Parts: sequence; C-alpha cells; structure tokens
Amino acid sequence: MINKISWNEVTSEEVTPSMKRKIVSGEKLMIAKMEFKDGFEVPLHSHENEQITQVISGTIRFWFGKNKEQVMDLQAGEMVVIPPHLPHAALMIGDVEEIDSWAPPRQDWLDGTDDYLKK
Repeated sequence: MINKISWNEVTSEEVTPSMKRKIVSGEKLMIAKMEFKDGFEVPLHSHENEQITQVISGTIRFWFGKNKEQVMDLQAGEMVVIPPHLPHAALMIGDVEEIDSWAPPRQDWLDGTDDYLKK
C-alpha cells in the first residue's frame, strides 16, 4: 500500500541540542530533513551510501577526501552528490536547514548506532 507522508507528521529526533532530524526510509532510499545550529560540526567520516545533500537555508562548508583536500561551500538552493566511501566533514555556518538522501538507507541512523554525530 502507498501512503502519503507530510514532513509535519514525521517525528523529529533531537540528536544533540544543535541537531534535529526527521527520517523517512524506504527499502532502497532514505531521506532526512535536518536542522542544525550555527557552528555544528560533522566529523570526518565515510559510508557505503551514495549521498545527496540539498541546502534549504544557511551555508554548509564541506571538506572532502582523507586529508580534507577539497573544500566546498553550499548555500541555499545548492546541492552536492557525495559518492560512496568518500571521506567528508562539514561545518554549519549560520543556522542550517537541509535535506539529505542516501541509497541504500543509512542503517546506522535507523538503528541508532550513529555515535559519531552524538559527541
């Protein structure tokens, strides 16, 4: 059965006092709508999932590569496709609202083992 979903009806999870997220997941794709406070840092990490990040408001500064060789700022209306296994880190500049999509779904986010974000 197909169900219509509204972001307003999806439960918000407070990952930290500076990060909130709402997750919708299917069998092969997962999407999360997130809100970050200014200065929130996502530590360098990688995963098997292809990721697309779309910024709704604010700015995200990304670093890509094992040694953070490439730097990229994404602003409202911009997006980036992050290939599987590419190390990346991020810094929120201003309060940020964004949407991430992953294929396949992030199992660590679904089962709560995403400790790298909760420190």
